[in-house]
Amino acid sequence: MCGIAGSLATFGNSDEITHSLKKMMSAIRHRGPDGDGIWLDERRPVGLGHVRLAIIDPEHGKQPMVTEDGRFIVVFNGAIYNYLELRRELIGKGHPIHSYSDTEVLLYAYREWGERFVDRLLGMFAFAIWDKHEQRLFCARDRIGIKPFYYHFDGRRLLFASEIKAITADGGVKAQANPDGLQDYLTFQFCLNEKTLFQGVDKLEPGHCLSAWYEGETLKVQTRQYWDLHYNIDEEHDERYFVDTLSGLIDDSIRLHMRSDVPLGAHLSGGLDSSAIVCLASRMLGGEKMNTFTGAFNEGPQFDETGYAKDVAAFAGTQYNEIYIPASNELADMLPRLMYYMDEPLAGPGVIPQYYVSQLAAKHVKVVMGGQGGDELFIGYARYMALYLEKCLSGAIYQTANQNRYAVSLESIVPNLPLLATYQPMLQGLWKNGLFASYDQRYFSLLDRSEGMAQLFNQGALHSGSGYSSFESFQRIFNRGEMHSLVNRMTYFDLKGSLPALLHVEDRTSMAASIESRVPLLDHRIVEFMATIPPNIKFAEGRMKHLFKESVRSAVPQSIFDRKDKMGFPTPLTQWTKGVARDFVRDTLLSDRARQRGLYDVTAVEKILGNEREFGRVVWGLLCLELWHRIFIDGDMKPSGI
Repeated sequence: MCGIAGSLATFGNSDEITHSLKKMMSAIRHRGPDGDGIWLDERRPVGLGHVRLAIIDPEHGKQPMVTEDGRFIVVFNGAIYNYLELRRELIGKGHPIHSYSDTEVLLYAYREWGERFVDRLLGMFAFAIWDKHEQRLFCARDRIGIKPFYYHFDGRRLLFASEIKAITADGGVKAQANPDGLQDYLTFQFCLNEKTLFQGVDKLEPGHCLSAWYEGETLKVQTRQYWDLHYNIDEEHDERYFVDTLSGLIDDSIRLHMRSDVPLGAHLSGGLDSSAIVCLASRMLGGEKMNTFTGAFNEGPQFDETGYAKDVAAFAGTQYNEIYIPASNELADMLPRLMYYMDEPLAGPGVIPQYYVSQLAAKHVKVVMGGQGGDELFIGYARYMALYLEKCLSGAIYQTANQNRYAVSLESIVPNLPLLATYQPMLQGLWKNGLFASYDQRYFSLLDRSEGMAQLFNQGALHSGSGYSSFESFQRIFNRGEMHSLVNRMTYFDLKGSLPALLHVEDRTSMAASIESRVPLLDHRIVEFMATIPPNIKFAEGRMKHLFKESVRSAVPQSIFDRKDKMGFPTPLTQWTKGVARDFVRDTLLSDRARQRGLYDVTAVEKILGNEREFGRVVWGLLCLELWHRIFIDGDMKPSGI
């Protein structure tokens, strides 16, 4: 894993470009502590920079990397898992590949196949390739959005980097809050599409590429989508076929994800997804013991899954490592540090335990595998069941249950409804208004986190005057054509919306510890295969993760299948904010700085403090947003410890 940076402009000399790149690279040094490099074009004000975490062929994989004839130059962040197969094919075509670096393979694959070579890549990636002869830049981000890519273009200059802080570190881009991004953040706690919380800084969306070229003295930039998920339903096969095929794809993905020239381990929560990866990977290692890493809290059994994790570690024969995350008396130091690494406040407080577990893993390995993506791919969130329950009630009441080819009946899901027993607040929120409204409105209501938050902001703070609507952006994704069923619409939105935010957290917490995180379940072959399965098979009778469970049943201990208490690494944030971190939270949100910012109704904020329900997100969302403003918008120095 690495960090990339680059600059293309219509002005400037080599000294200025070098100075700019050095500042950008310094801001992301944690992503690549093993080396760095800069390449400059002698004809144009173009430069590429790279900081390296050496994983594959540490000796020969230095970047920026240049083809033997000097024409193509690349900076690359990620891992190409099928690089050995591509290497053999490219050598057979006469390309002078001398190393076993996936970077060199990527570079010559572009030379051989042009821009469509991305279709051949199996892995996670964000890269930029400069064609010195054509004076043209080609960049791409992986299909799912595992690796980040940000850019700023003002008509005269294109800056790009692995993290936003590298772009603002250049000094030419002033950090300003993006009102449309703020609206998304208050709605979802992440930004949709290309938006970020920074005005003038966009993210290259998953499955997209970017090209830049000169026309005379004018710099042109264009983005386009090269991949999307298509729901071409396979009506020819039965459930057994889908289970067997999925099992084979998962095995092959894990096998490829284990390619590494440095020590490799795995996160282990005790849930099904990470347990399956640990058990299958351990089986492939034979007698060799793999390190696994588990985190928990001392605040109660509802915050501790170590019992299940230990069962899996014993079953799989791994070297078990655990950390009990300290109570938040150090939240005042740790949370600003996390916000700095994150660039943007995203998702929930699970970022805290992920950060600590990554720090633990870094003491033992340089690569970790995790179970990210299993809930989105295999239908594992309780909200899916909640909306299907409402759909089935509507079908039963209005006798419309059989109008859809892939309909799920109320009778069929009854045996699986106990899953919702611990989700009463979610059901109460869903059903207090809008019952039986359109499915886009109903699913949006399950995702919308603005209730309890919006009224804490001053009038006008949530609107830019652009007419932007987070709901309309949501609708454009959710209501895409040819989806065939409600479950496909929900999981497609999550693949495009919430999953990239979770992967953002995965990337930043691992990079903060200078380790590489890999997510085998998000192999695009698995993602594409799941889209072909008839909805009435993959969500049979409302059984969560049904096909995934069947595909890994022989590899995972029965105790994991018998679990009824899906946890998802909950964090005792409410206990902290009402206890040992109370003063820090109040001092931050009720400070003179917060009052002078003009965003918040501080009187309303004061009322909410101390009254939030367990696992609520309002105080968390406000706290992270205020710290983000202080670090990036106000221009505070780096938090302590960085």
